[in-house]
Amino acid sequence: MSQPLVEVRGLSKRFVQRGGLLGRRGRVVRALEEVELSVRRGETLGVVGESGCGKTTLGRCILRLIEPTAGQVLFDGVNLMALSREGMRQRRRDMQMVFQNPYSSLDPRFNVLNLVAEPIATHTGLRGEALTARVEELLARVGMEGDFLYRYPHEFSGGQLQRIAVARALALNPRFLVLDEPTSALDVSVQAQILNLLQQLQQELGLTYLFISHDLSVVQYISDRIAVMYLGRVVEMSTTDAIFYGARHPYTKALLSSTPILDPALRRERIILEGSVPSPANPPPGCRFHPRCPKVMGICSQVEPRLEDVGSGHLVACHHATRNTRHATCNTHHVSTDSTPVPGYEHACKEDITHATRRTTKPTRL
Repeated sequence: MSQPLVEVRGLSKRFVQRGGLLGRRGRVVRALEEVELSVRRGETLGVVGESGCGKTTLGRCILRLIEPTAGQVLFDGVNLMALSREGMRQRRRDMQMVFQNPYSSLDPRFNVLNLVAEPIATHTGLRGEALTARVEELLARVGMEGDFLYRYPHEFSGGQLQRIAVARALALNPRFLVLDEPTSALDVSVQAQILNLLQQLQQELGLTYLFISHDLSVVQYISDRIAVMYLGRVVEMSTTDAIFYGARHPYTKALLSSTPILDPALRRERIILEGSVPSPANPPPGCRFHPRCPKVMGICSQVEPRLEDVGSGHLVACHHATRNTRHATCNTHHVSTDSTPVPGYEHACKEDITHATRRTTKPTRL
């Protein structure tokens, strides 16, 4: 098993919303609360959850685009939180981010040459023809060969813009990329092209990805492991197969049951969660999911569950899921009664191309 490139320890982020007379009073929004996870070298860790659960905030805090309130982020053993501004500037060469919407992340006043060349000129001594040649090389790597250097963002399609954004992120030869829903604004056919490009680049350059998305089919296709977030906390984390075919947390099961099935002849029991997502400014006591949980117990409203290993590195933060498995050993051929797949899901996967392969290795390209 490869060693972690990125380790997140007790990461928390709180925002203060100002209000009242002169903005003196405010409430605290707990966007992240003691998040623990690791990303191994060369792997893709998918992060899923409902809108507002803290996925994007997590990615930005890891890169220190937003300063965390508490916790540590270790990159290759170095605590990023302890670095000075100049020290962090040097580390940024090793870690980059691809944002969700290329129309807003790329400056419309810059042409492609300036967009991709800016980080190179800032961090290296390349200038003139050498800089232009490097930009052309990067564009060719992401499939943008041709006369594009002096065109502007409004002249490209969404898929082309996202390729340019990926080229810009690769400009400094990073080792770690945070991909914040890079395909959500694209058509399905273009999504497949971008996913294939990301996989190809990962294999060629040995990249490590943190892939943020709310699209479960996309996450299943590209991820080696998956972390499920709810209201600022990671509630379940394991391999892609373990999550999709042996989910333990009730929230994860509800997410999986909401995935559409392509074959209308198949039927699946839909898990309908009651109520709405609580406000991160006023989270419920104990387990944050307990007001909506169909498996709620008395302890759930009193004690916050911690991530516990229920076997084979499958981490779950749920009193119900861990109650009978504290001393059990799990493997790929034995799953406890609490980890029964969502009804109908395993059959639906066989009919859906996106869900067709139970991944033990990288899937074939779309």
